[in-house]
Amino acid sequence: MRVADFFCGSGGFSEGFRQAGFEIVFAVDKWEPAVTTYKGNKPDVNVIRDDVIRISLLNDEDFENTVPDSEVIIGSPPCQAFSHSNKSGNGDKKLGIQLIEAYLRIIARKKSKPDSSLRYWVLENVPAVRDYIKEEYTARDLGLTGDVILRPRDGASGIYNAKYFGAPTNRKRYLCGEFPKPQETHTDQTAITLRQVLASLGDPTATEPEYIVDVNYPDFQMNRTDVTDHAYIYELANFEWQTAKRLKQDKGYMGKMSFPENLDKPARTVMATMTASAREAMILRYGENSYRLPTVRETASMMSFPIDYRFYGKSKATKHTLVGNAVPPKLSYAVAKAILLDAGEPVVERYNPIQHDQNIEFVNLNGLQFAPKNEKIKKEIAKFKYHIPYLIISAYRVELTNYHSDFENKQFRWDVEIHYSQGKKKASVFVPDLEERVIPSKYVERVKRYIGEKEKKICSFSDFQKVFCMTSEQRIAKGKEGPYELLSDIRTFIDALLTDEEKSETINIQGEPHHLPQAIAIGYFILKSIVTTMGGNL
Repeated sequence: MRVADFFCGSGGFSEGFRQAGFEIVFAVDKWEPAVTTYKGNKPDVNVIRDDVIRISLLNDEDFENTVPDSEVIIGSPPCQAFSHSNKSGNGDKKLGIQLIEAYLRIIARKKSKPDSSLRYWVLENVPAVRDYIKEEYTARDLGLTGDVILRPRDGASGIYNAKYFGAPTNRKRYLCGEFPKPQETHTDQTAITLRQVLASLGDPTATEPEYIVDVNYPDFQMNRTDVTDHAYIYELANFEWQTAKRLKQDKGYMGKMSFPENLDKPARTVMATMTASAREAMILRYGENSYRLPTVRETASMMSFPIDYRFYGKSKATKHTLVGNAVPPKLSYAVAKAILLDAGEPVVERYNPIQHDQNIEFVNLNGLQFAPKNEKIKKEIAKFKYHIPYLIISAYRVELTNYHSDFENKQFRWDVEIHYSQGKKKASVFVPDLEERVIPSKYVERVKRYIGEKEKKICSFSDFQKVFCMTSEQRIAKGKEGPYELLSDIRTFIDALLTDEEKSETINIQGEPHHLPQAIAIGYFILKSIVTTMGGNL
């Protein structure tokens, strides 16, 4: 059976079909590295660099000359607009909808063709796209004539998690169209874990064993020296992993994430951007108190690409994007297998190695040296908003912020706020005027003494902004305490002052919220006293 692949990317969607025994006859994408990667791994396919919207609107003759007939059409329109990681799911959906409709227009044109050969079609995207795909599309909806009707949400359409189909990643995807339901091959108990992926590939700096057995295709192995984009280390600088750890485990109102990655579960969703200093960063341990990012090959194996698959980007960042934007081949193989079984066709079960196009230049990351990044000085008008670290009690936290500054005129101001919960309905901000008498008498002297020591070193709002904009090494060298250091020191003091039980005891205050956990009230009182003195120290 023949397959045409739209928005083909690096070829993950069609790779599963290739492995199952389909003939890939056509592929198209706009991004040059994706087209080159597709050609490099599938040299017999007619893959072109073009705009799918343009193709969908071609006149009949040019359309048929461009898009060959096939029994199956697959497509994965770019999903950034629909992803929850894009502006918390509030990104502009207009272009995303246009791309989906262009794909559906192609399906409709091929289905309505006399003696059409098209029997199955599949659209893949992030789960959130389901809310933007209609139950029914008429020819008129797609700018066509005729009576063809598409019902993409019928049948087997739904959300599928790649980990249940053999891919070592917890990656949920929405599949819709006309296709039989793929059968799951794994459970939560049998899903391939990140530890298995890393163990199969081995330490990137290792030379043994001589052969690597593919964790996703155990009947296939390669000489270690022939496995590309794995023999290198991208070690993180201290400021990078410390920032990531803070965002993962102390985001405030958001839940904790593993740091480093939990190796005993399938990998989290592989992102197109392999960032280091972010909540979604994928970070692996590398020795004592050292950490690294996964190699391109490790992320490719997490996505279930075979170890002989090559990514033809000229940089590490481009290669990671090629991997992160792909459809996991194991998931697409399950769809391909279901189609073959439904059509009464044989299924190829054993992995067939890739025959690369040797005429395409390939950049291999093996052996490259990546020096840890140097922390950059922040912009003069950098913003800050963070709470006393790891001190969130009954949804309350004490935040320090410069958000109320006049950044345009560089008139800086630092404020202290008590934040409660999250969301539009529950989230609240309080700035009570706490007096010393609200603090239990047994703590008063130690609190006053601590504040007094801090006030000896206090600078002005403007100077505190300058300290914040320094690198961490600069602050250490000059003996300066910035906002992160101040908040951490206050947390250390509270830990020495109060037991865990005492931290949660309630203190009554005048005004809202009327009651506060003791550690929150004391932390707020300390920080507010310091910042008030700072504001008068002009």
